Amino acid sequence: MQQLLSYTQTTDTVKVTVFPVYLESQSAPESSQFIWAYHVRIENLGIERCHLRNRYWKITDALGRTQEVWGDGVVGEEPQLLPGDIFEYTSGTPLSTSSGIMMGFYVMEKENGDRFQVDVPAFSLDSPHEFMLVN
Repeated sequence: MQQLLSYTQTTDTVKVTVFPVYLESQSAPESSQFIWAYHVRIENLGIERCHLRNRYWKITDALGRTQEVWGDGVVGEEPQLLPGDIFEYTSGTPLSTSSGIMMGFYVMEKENGDRFQVDVPAFSLDSPHEFMLVN
C-alpha cells in the first residue's frame, strides 16, 4: 500500500491539506503518461462563514514546463464553509514526466463580500519511476 504524504498550509483562518497519490493503474510510463490524484481537505478555523469562489493551479513538470489553470470553484462546486466546517474533494492531473510539482490558491469570499486568497501548499508529484540520486 502506498503511504500518503500530506502537505498543509494555513492562510488567515483556512487550513488546506493535500494528499497526492500516484495512480499506477492509470499511468503508462512507456508512453510518458503519468497520472496523479490529489485529495484536498479545506477547513474553516475561523468564526465567519467563507465561500470558495475560484481556484488557481500552477503545475510544473520535471522539465520545468508549466501549465496554469483558473476556474470557478472546485470539482463543479463553490462550497460554503461555516465556522468549523470541512470540505473535501478529489481531483487529478496528468504529466508527461515522472515527477513534478503543483501549487496554487483559492479565492474565498467572506460574508461581507470581501475576497481573500488562501494558499494551497506546494506539493510534490513523484512516481516510483522517478530516478533519485542520493549523494
